[in-house]
Amino acid sequence: MADTAKPKGRTAARSSGTRRRGRKDTSPGITDEKPDTLLDYYRQMMFVRRFEERTAQAYTQAKIGGYCHLNLGEEATVVGLMTALRESDYLFTNYRDHGYAIAKGMDPKRVMAELYGRVDGVSKGWGGSMHMFDTETRMLGGYGIVGGQLPLAAGAALAISYRGGDEVVMCQMGDGTTNIGAWHETLNIAKLWNLPIVFVVVNNFTGMGTTVEKSSAEPDLYKRGGAFRIEGERVDGRDVLAVRDTAARLVERAREEQTPFLLEAWSYRMKGHSVVDPAKYRTDEQKEEARSQENDPIALFGERLSQEGILTDELRDEIAAAVKAEVAEAAEFADNSPHPDVSTLFDYTYATPVPNESTRMPADPVFAE
Repeated sequence: MADTAKPKGRTAARSSGTRRRGRKDTSPGITDEKPDTLLDYYRQMMFVRRFEERTAQAYTQAKIGGYCHLNLGEEATVVGLMTALRESDYLFTNYRDHGYAIAKGMDPKRVMAELYGRVDGVSKGWGGSMHMFDTETRMLGGYGIVGGQLPLAAGAALAISYRGGDEVVMCQMGDGTTNIGAWHETLNIAKLWNLPIVFVVVNNFTGMGTTVEKSSAEPDLYKRGGAFRIEGERVDGRDVLAVRDTAARLVERAREEQTPFLLEAWSYRMKGHSVVDPAKYRTDEQKEEARSQENDPIALFGERLSQEGILTDELRDEIAAAVKAEVAEAAEFADNSPHPDVSTLFDYTYATPVPNESTRMPADPVFAE
C-alpha cells in the first residue's frame, strides 16, 4: 500500500465532520514537462469546467432532463486518468461521466446532444446524462446504478485475458461504491482470476451526502483492496500530473503483470451530489473549503504554470475564449439536433432481436385485442 498524498487532520475530521487537506505536491517538476503538454492539460481541464457549467445552465432551462451529475472540482482527476490510458484501453464509469467521455475522445458536441436527449447524441438521445457510451473510443458506459459498472468492467477484463490481449480496463467509481456488494464481489473475482483492471475510487469525502468517516469503518479507501490482496495507492486528485503518473504506472503494471490494482484519488466536489442538490448536509465552512482557490485544481495548476512563465495572462485569456466558443458551439449543435422519434424507443433494448420482446407504449393496452 502506498499513500502518495496523505490527507492531514484526521483527528479534527472525525470530531468536526469536515476533513482539512494540506496541499502536497507529488508530481514531477513542471520543468520536466513539455510546455505544450502542460498547456493542453490546462485547456482540457478548463474545457471540462466550462462544459459542466454550461450543462448546469441548460438543466435550469429545462433543456436537460432526468438526473445530472457534474465533474466540477474533479477536472485534474479526469484529465490525469484519461491521459494514463492508451486509446485501445477500456473505460467504465459511474453516472458522473461527462468529463470522462470528453477526455476519452468523444466529440463534445455529441456529448452535449446526448445530454439534451437528441438523435445526434452518442447514445442517439436515449441514454442521457448518466449513460454515455461509445465503442469507438472504448468508453463502455456511464452507469446509473451505484456499482453497476464493476461486474461489467471485470467481464471486459476477463475477455481481454481470455483473448490474450494487452488492453487494460479502468473502472472509475465514487467513494460510496466501496460499501456495496458488487465492490467486494468484483475485487475478489478480479484478483482470483488475475484480471488486467485498475479500479479508481474518486473520493470527494461525502458519497451522496454522508461523510466517508461516518460510512466506512476504513476511511482510507485505497487500503480496502487489502482484503483481496490488491495493491492500492492514494493520490492527490487536485494534481493532474500526480494523477497521470500514478495512474499510468498502475495501468502499465496491470498490463504487464496481468493483475488488478486500486487507486484512490481525492478531491473536492464543488457543488451538491447532482445539479438539483443544495448540499444542505454541508456546513457553510465545508462549502467554502470545497470551492476555495486552494482546492480548485484548475486554479492550482494555472498558478504553477504562471510561476514557470508557461501560462501568461494573454495565453490564459486566449485559452478561455477558445474554450468558451467551443462549448457554445456544442450547445448550439445540441439545440439544433432533432428529438428522437418515439418509434425508435425500443430499438436498442437488446443487441439482437428477441422473441416476444415487449414494445408496449404507456397508453397501449396490457393485452392485445
